[in-house]
Amino acid sequence: MKLIAGLGNPESRYIGTRHNIGFEVAEQIAGAFKSSFSAGKGKYLEAKFRHGREAVVIIKPMTYMNLSGQALVAAMNFYKIDLPDVLVICDDLNIPSGSIRLRAKGSAGGQNGLKNIIESLGSEEFSRLRIGIMPQDRPVGSMSSFVLGKFSEDERKVMESVLPLCREAALDFVSSGIAHAMNHYNKPAGP
Repeated sequence: MKLIAGLGNPESRYIGTRHNIGFEVAEQIAGAFKSSFSAGKGKYLEAKFRHGREAVVIIKPMTYMNLSGQALVAAMNFYKIDLPDVLVICDDLNIPSGSIRLRAKGSAGGQNGLKNIIESLGSEEFSRLRIGIMPQDRPVGSMSSFVLGKFSEDERKVMESVLPLCREAALDFVSSGIAHAMNHYNKPAGP
């Protein structure tokens, strides 16, 4: 079984914000398999489906971004899922908007959801799919205001083209592993 965690914040006021792009990818993946989210056995919503021979559970933590590790650990424990079978999807302010990066392990890179997951697991050895939200044309100013802000119209257009790519990359992780997904999806953003 594989576990995919799309990170975000649970309240409706955060819908459409940059920090909630992980939730959007989770919803895209579940929707592609006609699977809907319901309460899990911890502070998360879950959707389940099969992709090829793999059973997949996808979660949206309801703990808020900064405590994402609590939900991930609860789901891992309930489903008895090991670290190599986990993929975390989140926004990343250090990557240009329109780009995605898959990694097999690494630091939090300033992303508070990843930071809490690393602290909760006591390990950086889990796969992650980071979605770039760094603006190309203006300084960010306050980081928290920026990530909790809604996408501009132009940014939303970019994200609409990136969401299907993220879904494909996550499903490639499920069927072929992180190394294969990294080789196929770690490319610079197109024009």
